[in-house]
Amino acid sequence: MSHPNYVLETRGIHTRLGGHWLHRGVSFSVPRGQVVALIGGSGTGKSVLLRECIGLLRPDEGQVRLFGEDIWSVGLRRLNQVRGRFGVLFQEGALFSSLTVAENVAVPLKEHTRLPDRLLNELVAMKIRLVGLPMDAAGKRPSELSGGMKKRAGLARALALEPELLFLDEPTSGLDPISAREFDHLLRVLCDSLGLTALLATHDLDTLWGMVDRVIVLHGGRVIADGPVDEVAATDHEWIRSYFSAHSGERTT
Repeated sequence: MSHPNYVLETRGIHTRLGGHWLHRGVSFSVPRGQVVALIGGSGTGKSVLLRECIGLLRPDEGQVRLFGEDIWSVGLRRLNQVRGRFGVLFQEGALFSSLTVAENVAVPLKEHTRLPDRLLNELVAMKIRLVGLPMDAAGKRPSELSGGMKKRAGLARALALEPELLFLDEPTSGLDPISAREFDHLLRVLCDSLGLTALLATHDLDTLWGMVDRVIVLHGGRVIADGPVDEVAATDHEWIRSYFSAHSGERTT
């Protein structure tokens, strides 16, 4: 039975890739309004798990529920309705290179709505402003943008349909430290002000300390820790100790 306050639930996810088990019974829930980070070493399947959560990849076993709906048992029409309630920011922004920023942001609106052009253009401009991009960025193609601006453009597109839930794959990867912290701050402010729930796969320790409510640790195909960052950081596990000690000297209180 699904819990009414959970926007995302995974139950017993098993995933086999390349002849070995990537996930061996991954289970966790994300309640409404929480910003949750998913961490783990290279090859632990963080990005794969995100793709399973949004219905792009089917696990070998287990269940994914979004807003109480089992996404692998509902019909395509219902799945599309569910997809209209979440936004995704892929690792490199995944913007269409031949489209301008404004055209990229308009893609989900054209897919899921029948808005007249004037209203659609107003909404696109609003989303571009919302993520802190200058309006002259609207007419530019992704190749003309800096790394930080590409991430913001991708976020504007993820927010186009006013989602309740955001999925983000390594949102600060490839950014310099200042741009990364600015993006973290933007994301936290948007989540708080818009009442968004977010699940982000990351390796960025500064993101964890700076803006997440909770961290889930994947190791050996399973969830080995789940809780507030300070509690997880204190967990007596070799991988967790080495991960958090890697930057401990750099963290400011």
